Amino acid sequence: MKFLKMVFVLAVVFVLIVGGLILKSFHDTGVFRRIEPHFGGQCKAISGVLSSEDITIHPRTGMAFISSDDRRPRFRGKQGRQGAIYAFDLTAEHLQLIDLTADFEQEFHPHGIGLFVGQDGNSSLFVVNHRKDDHSVEIFAYKDKKLTHRMSICGQLMHSPNDIIPIGPRAFYVTNDHGNVSKLGRTLEEYLRLKRSYVLYYDGRGFRTVAKGLVYANGINISHDGKTIYVASTGDGKIYVYNRETETGVLEFRHTIDIGTGVDNVELDETGNLWIGAHPKLLDFVKYAKDPQKLAPSQVLKVVIEYPYRYKVEEIYLSKGDILSGSSVAAVFEDKLLIGSVFDERFLVCSY
Repeated sequence: MKFLKMVFVLAVVFVLIVGGLILKSFHDTGVFRRIEPHFGGQCKAISGVLSSEDITIHPRTGMAFISSDDRRPRFRGKQGRQGAIYAFDLTAEHLQLIDLTADFEQEFHPHGIGLFVGQDGNSSLFVVNHRKDDHSVEIFAYKDKKLTHRMSICGQLMHSPNDIIPIGPRAFYVTNDHGNVSKLGRTLEEYLRLKRSYVLYYDGRGFRTVAKGLVYANGINISHDGKTIYVASTGDGKIYVYNRETETGVLEFRHTIDIGTGVDNVELDETGNLWIGAHPKLLDFVKYAKDPQKLAPSQVLKVVIEYPYRYKVEEIYLSKGDILSGSSVAAVFEDKLLIGSVFDERFLVCSY
């Protein structure tokens, strides 16, 4: 009898623990979050793209670069239509999209992008490219509103690249959003929110791992002085902050910023504040990835850096996804805010 009672108690405890973990998972992924739309400005939808998963803006010229790809087929294990990098001049009187890679003949499915502006003013655009049989980083020289392909970089360690931030003409950091290579392993990572993803550094010669223990490492960016790296960890809703050794590229963990939502890409404004496109209901986003009729909320956050260890998080934009679903990036220039989406064939240009 005592044995049966012990088994019963252990079973109850097990059920309570599993139930608690499930409830916590639902809470952390935003299942219980109420979406109350708000925004203090006005937005206009711009069509003509396949998607706008990542956007970065030239800080001096106001030229926005938009990473566009037919991304939904990839979730079914297929390759969609050829992607493109678009230019969108925010200082022009008449806003229009320009396909900068129309003449790029290689297989091209762009994901994360990053812009390097040298001290001499020369600019290079780094693009994560998901080819059918492997992944690469494409480096383009940008001049006179044209992209000229310079080189492709591949590496076995870069098996699941997501976003990229260049720190030199050839050097960059890139996030691997999964640590596992197998489909089952990746699925377990996502739903169990395992800390298996990491950050790679390419020094111009080879790759090495410089940061580990992230839950779906996503967007990455660098402070204006080059001494701090910010990495979005989508699965646990945090921004990981690292001190960067400028000579070696080594990253030293400093602390995390608890955002409490599904953070995606990270951009900086002219004063160094972070702008984040996010998914407040991650499970809704997963449904939307499979079915475009099931909309996913969009969210934009601004992280004001008050001191090195003190931050203030402000929610700038929130919608139910009717205007734009699955927001992944928010990039600003002067009084303009661009909001991009993982799947929608449009992006938003907002005045705020």
